[in-house]
Amino acid sequence: MTSASPGSPGPELLGTRLRHLLDRLETGVEAVYADLGMDGFRPRYTPVARALAAAPGPCSIRELAEATGVTHSAASQTVAQMAKNGLVALAPGDDARRRMVRLTPGAEELLPALNAEWEATSAAAAEFEAELPYPLSRLIGEALEALDRRPMRRRIADRSALGPGPDSDTGTGSGTGTGSGTGIGSGTGIGTGTGD
Repeated sequence: MTSASPGSPGPELLGTRLRHLLDRLETGVEAVYADLGMDGFRPRYTPVARALAAAPGPCSIRELAEATGVTHSAASQTVAQMAKNGLVALAPGDDARRRMVRLTPGAEELLPALNAEWEATSAAAAEFEAELPYPLSRLIGEALEALDRRPMRRRIADRSALGPGPDSDTGTGSGTGTGSGTGIGSGTGIGTGTGD
């Protein structure tokens, strides 16, 4: 892998630059949705919509999190936003703590356009990765595995006089969900939470 060009920011701005990269990728996908007449449709909605369309019936938040490769909290936040936009409907499950999610008829009408966008975005993402010295999707996976082995909180504590926190070895530091699949439009939010 090639090193950063002279004078470019180093690892101290890693989070800032990753957010900037994600913003640029998602802005491009959002512009495609606008071109398709779907103003306000967010890239993080597509993996959830596709997972619900492929399921034999309504799904729980936990099932959607597993299907889209994100945290339970990220899936819950995305579903809440989709419900607010009239794209999914929520109903209680067999357990009062579980919420079951299904697409609304309006969202189902969007599926052909979403599937076409997904295929085009996947092809564009592959072309984009081919221009890089190392596949970004592989790098993200390896980075997440490295943080699973040793969370950022632990790494910072080991390099400072701040001392470790009470859960510094548990891997409970903040995590950024990257979504699943090859489409760039699979980004998710950041956050933690419990419940279904």
